[in-house]
Amino acid sequence: MALQQIVQETVTGLGYDLVEIDRTAGGLLRITIDWPWQPGTELFINVEDCEKVNRQLQFALEVEGVAYNRLEVSSPGIDRPLRHEKDFERFVGELIDITLKAPMGENAAGMVNPTRKKFRGTLERDATDQGWQIVWSDAPAVKPGQKISKKRAPAPLHALGFTLDELREARLAPVVDFKGRKPKVEA
Repeated sequence: MALQQIVQETVTGLGYDLVEIDRTAGGLLRITIDWPWQPGTELFINVEDCEKVNRQLQFALEVEGVAYNRLEVSSPGIDRPLRHEKDFERFVGELIDITLKAPMGENAAGMVNPTRKKFRGTLERDATDQGWQIVWSDAPAVKPGQKISKKRAPAPLHALGFTLDELREARLAPVVDFKGRKPKVEA
């Protein structure tokens, strides 16, 4: 059996989702797992989950004769890759980084540099609900303690529509807040 199939069957058989398989030239086999997404719930992978999957994968890979030097099982982390439609649905409203396969070119229409491929902004459904868009402002980041004039006009928002086929890579943008979790505000 192929490595992808062995890992996929093992991980899903234990009740997890397979996020990513990474195999390095040095023999490291890195498996990234997460809980299956269910709207309204937020479960996190812990060390015991990784240990459980690691043990089962060691056994499965040994039985199938897959060669590797070291196995590492981990959670997706704060810069989780987004690859599938369900990943984008799950993280609507979150800050993401995307890299396009091709530069903007003529589609930039003077709004952004035509050679630009990388964007950071908020993930949203596009107006037709058929695709995705990223919304951002080119305003400079506010430094801690900096006062902003109320008379200053806000920087305009830009939106870029895209399909998953146009993406080279998409990840959650790592936002670290050392003040702890805040309660979710009901809309």
